[in-house]
Amino acid sequence: MSPRFVVSGTDTGIGKTVFAAALTHALRAHYWKPVQSGLEEETDSETVQRLAGVPQARILPEAYRLKLPASPHLSARLENITINPALLLPPQTEGPLVIEGAGGLLVPLTERVVFADIFARWQVPLILCARTSLGTINHTLLSLDALRHRAIPVHGVVFIGDENRESQEIIVSLGAVRQLGRLPHLKKMTSQALHQAFADQFNLSDFLEVPA
Repeated sequence: MSPRFVVSGTDTGIGKTVFAAALTHALRAHYWKPVQSGLEEETDSETVQRLAGVPQARILPEAYRLKLPASPHLSARLENITINPALLLPPQTEGPLVIEGAGGLLVPLTERVVFADIFARWQVPLILCARTSLGTINHTLLSLDALRHRAIPVHGVVFIGDENRESQEIIVSLGAVRQLGRLPHLKKMTSQALHQAFADQFNLSDFLEVPA
């Protein structure tokens, strides 16, 4: 069985799309963004294809594409679109799959359902992306609590930013979670630089494990 992961974050703007691109490239995986809010600028799927350098066929179409860059529940309401969470199911693929959520875990998908509720139903191992900057301890530990409250399998945490050893160590200790690695800020965001940073900072074998 090939590895499948959900990539989520403690907040929006964390850098999880960049990490998802790095992981998609490293695993030679398919990538799926279930719900895209905001279409005027480069979408997350387009960013991943550009940075991962994977064929278009491995970038799976979104289930919902919403124009307004806002919480999906609000974007959908303003566009008279009804999001049906029951229809959101991880696609079957040949080989690994990387699924990226939207914003943080508790971003509303509808007026009654948040993304974490969908992840709980899927039971796909989740990788939590977190900043290394001030405030990350509280945000990350709260996110881990939300995951465990819903019995969502946590594969590990990925830190993004400059090294902050004290914060990273206390999160790993109090959160009882393993650190998969840290993706540093890159001076120039290119495919080559991103792939090299992943190779330098992460152990690919940590992502080849298939939970029983």
